[in-house]
Amino acid sequence: MATKEHFKLNEIRANNPINSQIRSTIETAFYGNNVEKVTTIKEAYKLAAKSPGTIVTDIPVYKPEAMGLEPDTKVLLFNDGAVKGRAAAARRVLGEPGIDVEEYGSIIREAIYDTRFRKLYHANAYIGLDKDFMVKAHLLIPENHENIMYSWMLNFQYITEHYYNMYSESRPLENEGDIYILSDPDWRHPDFPMGLAFFDPKHNCAAILGMRYFGEHKKGTLTLAWGIANRHGFASCHGGQKRYNLQNGDKFVLGVFGLSGSGKSTITHARHDDKYDITILHDDAFVISTEDGSSIALEPTYFDKTQDYPMASEDNKYLLTVQNNGATLDEDGNVVLLTEDVRNGNGRAIKSRLWSPNRVDKFGEPCNAIAWIMKDPTLPPVIRISDPVLASTMGATLATKRTSAERLPEGVDPDALVVEPYANPFRTYPLAEDYKKFKALFEERNVDCYILNTGYFMDKKVPKEVTLGSIEKIIEGTAEFKKLGNLSTLEYLDVPGFEPDFDDEEYKKQFVARMKDRVEFIESRDEFKDGYDKLPDEALQAMKKVLDEVEENL
Repeated sequence: MATKEHFKLNEIRANNPINSQIRSTIETAFYGNNVEKVTTIKEAYKLAAKSPGTIVTDIPVYKPEAMGLEPDTKVLLFNDGAVKGRAAAARRVLGEPGIDVEEYGSIIREAIYDTRFRKLYHANAYIGLDKDFMVKAHLLIPENHENIMYSWMLNFQYITEHYYNMYSESRPLENEGDIYILSDPDWRHPDFPMGLAFFDPKHNCAAILGMRYFGEHKKGTLTLAWGIANRHGFASCHGGQKRYNLQNGDKFVLGVFGLSGSGKSTITHARHDDKYDITILHDDAFVISTEDGSSIALEPTYFDKTQDYPMASEDNKYLLTVQNNGATLDEDGNVVLLTEDVRNGNGRAIKSRLWSPNRVDKFGEPCNAIAWIMKDPTLPPVIRISDPVLASTMGATLATKRTSAERLPEGVDPDALVVEPYANPFRTYPLAEDYKKFKALFEERNVDCYILNTGYFMDKKVPKEVTLGSIEKIIEGTAEFKKLGNLSTLEYLDVPGFEPDFDDEEYKKQFVARMKDRVEFIESRDEFKDGYDKLPDEALQAMKKVLDEVEENL
């Protein structure tokens, strides 16, 4: 599937469904005489290495030629100052209540006008790595922000002959233009102290203003790509997917869905002490076809936290760019990294696809299991859900905690339990669409559903060894599940030391409270955004049934 960049003269009309006020405003800026096109990753590297404030480390990029880079390419470090995470509060989506196109159109026009005395760079990339789903994206960004552009081209698929030919063979998507993203990290506006990330998702364009963190550009681009995927028969997934190739010839495909910092990358990349032959699709962004159940990765590389990787870690061998980390000198006087979040929280890096020794861009076989990663202290380490309606509902009410990857407005409790449907805060379409797609996977394709609690069970931390060991039992078919109290559709994996006890009044009280939180969340969607996120009645009934069984039978 491919988006459209060029049009015949008789298609260039106001009533072309690809057009809109915001899209025209943003795309027009790409054709200014102060715009310079960057066409190769080598060129982007040279610009980033010379950009003010860049630290060119003495760490060589591993197998740079495999990434289209020169043999002497080094890992680049760039730091953002006080900003070190995404700001969800700065997002505005056209089509949601209260978002006035004239107001924001005027703001974006003024922002573009203010760039006229600066050089701007225009870069391209593909989102989606198989001809069954590929869309083309354009980024426009001012001089002195070359590191964002270079990381963006690495994070997605910069254009090569191979991918150009693949894209050319893709089926054109009806009424879908290319993605256009305007960025100006230097923009300032008194009404938007955290910046402005404005999206026109129906017309595949965005303005990312006053936001220097690379993660805003990565997730902003994915926001639009996931919207396109949703419109064309795919479930949009913020998660990781891997395949266990078992010795008996069976294959087990597992998808894990969680927010940044929840453990989804750890689970996706876990090698289980090399007990299994493992193939990885991706750890952050993919789509699942509702037509045949196959999955396609959207990105070739990985945007990973550096917190858990000391400089001597073998994983750092695959670094390409690094953001918001320290630097120091080693015993030979080489400039190297000081990682582990010494400088600040949420240090980040882009790692090459070579980090995963067995990496593919498409799984032809459907998922065997999907796991919602939660940090709900009333849930034992692993829950199995047998009802497709409840399975999709629990995904829609995925409860977790915020991480250092996010910038929160003043007064917001970073430790509060929050609900983030399907772990995807980047959705720009009605919640019911995700609900129906995931329910179909559980109901029609017999995908199993689990909840993995990677936080605390009451006051006891769930270590990653428990999570990974539990996954091993599931894929080997040796997992023993017990009924969760008298609940008819929820079972828990028997893990010593993490047994739920409904005879404990405090535990029962908290469990009921967390389930009521989910009921209240579903009910609140009826009015939220004028019902934009309303779920089908069956979702509410499934959650109420859980509550009724707890309160009546325990």
